[in-house]
Amino acid sequence: MKRFILLSLLLMAVFVPDLVQGQCAMCKAVVESNAQTGDNIVEGVNHAILYLMGVPYFLVFGLGYFWYKKFWKSDREEV
Repeated sequence: MKRFILLSLLLMAVFVPDLVQGQCAMCKAVVESNAQTGDNIVEGVNHAILYLMGVPYFLVFGLGYFWYKKFWKSDREEV
């Protein structure tokens, strides 16, 4: 069951960012103004936002995983 949950979270982390195209208000205004002039930076802005949003989550989850493994392993060795 744990492997299923882990695999589901991993697949969501990989495939969901491509489906979600969120923007803040300022970024949306810049993209809309550039789209009217014919510039094609919309896709680049969306990817940059998702990249900036995702990196802290990966760092926190990665550190949490290593911290959990380190202390879980040391607890099992003492028993």
